[in-house]
Amino acid sequence: MQHDSIERPSAWVARFVPLMPAGETLDLACGGGRHARLLAAAGHAVLALDRDVAAVTALGLPDVLPFRHDLEAEGSAWPFAPGRFAGIVVTNYLHRPLFPRLLDSLAPGGVLVYETFAAGNARFGKPSRQAFLLEPGELLDVVRPALRVIAFEDGYTALPRPAMVQRICAVRPDPGGGATRLAIG
Repeated sequence: MQHDSIERPSAWVARFVPLMPAGETLDLACGGGRHARLLAAAGHAVLALDRDVAAVTALGLPDVLPFRHDLEAEGSAWPFAPGRFAGIVVTNYLHRPLFPRLLDSLAPGGVLVYETFAAGNARFGKPSRQAFLLEPGELLDVVRPALRVIAFEDGYTALPRPAMVQRICAVRPDPGGGATRLAIG
């Protein structure tokens, strides 16, 4: 899993954390825990998953539970039940076989915030292998059958460094009619 050396949370993630309902959140491929800290500060219980949880463990945050798991190891199973999480955050990580499991793990009203590198990023550095870059509109195609898209971007960004990225925020509809907070501040 790719670790992010940038300490500040992604502005994209920070923008949509207020939409996440109360409940447990998953910071997938959490690296140093920049988003786990953000989620915990917003009042969420956070499960911070990575194959190396030393950095996030060192934070010692009471609302952040480090969870060591290598999702790409041969024979590795998805460890979470459907509908478990009120929110899921993924940044700078792409392992396509996880897409269906991520979507299934969102509770009704749950929010997915995903941001990673896209096709064309090779001209700015790593990652440059096509296997680690989203195709144009790929996140839209992945989430639209199951989730309501709140926001989507696909293109160049200068911050925190020049890159081609794709970003999405999407909500699992609540068939029970529960309100989903969609006010973006």
